[in-house]
Amino acid sequence: MGKILLKNIVSQGVVSDILVSEDRIAMIRPAEQVSTFAVGEDCEVVDCSGKTAMPGMVNMHTHAGMSMMRGVGEDIVFHDWLDRIWDIESRIDEEYVYHATKVACLEMIKTGTTTFNDHYWHMPMAHKAAMEMGLRPVLAYVICDRNDPEESERQKVQCRQMYEEAMKWNDHSVFAIAIHAIYSVREEMILWSAAFAREHGLKIHIHVSETRKEVEDCMAQHGGMSPVEYLDSLGILGPDVIAAHTLWLSENDVRILGERGVTCVHNVNSNLKLASGYRFLYNELRDAGANICLGTDGCASSNNLDMLETMKTSAMIQKAWRDDPSAMPLDELMAMATANAGKALGLDIGKIEEGALADILIVDTQNYNFLSPGSFEANLVYSAHSDCIDSMICNGRFVMRERTVPCEKEILEEAKKVLRKIM
Repeated sequence: MGKILLKNIVSQGVVSDILVSEDRIAMIRPAEQVSTFAVGEDCEVVDCSGKTAMPGMVNMHTHAGMSMMRGVGEDIVFHDWLDRIWDIESRIDEEYVYHATKVACLEMIKTGTTTFNDHYWHMPMAHKAAMEMGLRPVLAYVICDRNDPEESERQKVQCRQMYEEAMKWNDHSVFAIAIHAIYSVREEMILWSAAFAREHGLKIHIHVSETRKEVEDCMAQHGGMSPVEYLDSLGILGPDVIAAHTLWLSENDVRILGERGVTCVHNVNSNLKLASGYRFLYNELRDAGANICLGTDGCASSNNLDMLETMKTSAMIQKAWRDDPSAMPLDELMAMATANAGKALGLDIGKIEEGALADILIVDTQNYNFLSPGSFEANLVYSAHSDCIDSMICNGRFVMRERTVPCEKEILEEAKKVLRKIM
């Protein structure tokens, strides 16, 4: 890993030169103020005229291993869909997860995601795939005991083993703990998982209040408490918690999530497609103090991992159901896909600044989507598609150049072979 000089690239409206050194953004100067002599002979110089730099996007809730499950559960309600997914997952193995995660990484690279917060099985193979593809994964050991005490004990042992293995990675990936949901994990195991995470300084990733049924079942089982209130009564909620969905919330739920500084992840396309709901309380959660990010969920529900599509749909749905075109303004929308995720994960990502980790999208603006006088952000979100992303740097190295990802054909061919075995 050496140096890269991006010349004549627009950054925050200014034609600039951006110097990447090792895994960091070392320097940002107006164009022609960074000499190639000063950066050294080992620096690769890339002319980016007609292109704009933006931070790599962060998918804050996904299941990368589901990338080869698109279309397996169409037109059915959430809990029937979940049963079908669990049936399929009973047949998958490490080889499947490795190849499925490589397919997911390929799609994320093509659509501008540099970091993804994953929630899936066979974590070591997901780690291997992400490292080979050059992305930054947050990989969680998933706690899902299906309310079986024996399974709880097995997962405790395995979780400790996975943590010890993760401590040897010595790379840019991150280890976390995932608690599947309150309906699929015993209370004792929820408490154990949170305690383990906090003992080791790990993030806690959990599905919360995704469906109305989840909330109703929780209230019936726990004395009228919602999932948010129940988790809070256990002492689970805090700024280290990443709560996926948080769709069915009361005013008290919003207050708790804000006061605890929880990160709430909106997965609009998955929620719409499974008819889980659409009234995500963005304004209320933001004003209460929650940190809000975006995710795609897995391909078995959202069917793709395109964060740009997620941004557009999230904004338009907010505007529509609130009858307010000013809902979810562009600057906040961009932060939800980038900087807010960096805050949630405790990583110096999601921004084009000197000293930040070098996760940079090089967006081609020499096309009809960017021809009009609208702002770059407006044209990117509402006019363009992810194929405007010409190249991508993650952790200081190119993982895509001019829409080309190394070994793309081979990745897909190998995935097809594994898929035939499983399906």
